[in-house]
Amino acid sequence: MTELNKTTPYTDVSYASLPTKWTLFLRNSLIYQTYRFFVLAFKVMRIVVGGHS
Repeated sequence: MTELNKTTPYTDVSYASLPTKWTLFLRNSLIYQTYRFFVLAFKVMRIVVGGHS
């Protein structure tokens, strides 16, 4: 992709932001992804258990 395409107005590419190094690290971190999985699973279980009361 050339620099010209990044600055063309009204295209999807012109509004996209590049992820930071920290964001890329978290996306690839197995420990962080495991933690987020359990947080999400806990939230879902609270909703399911609350609905069956």
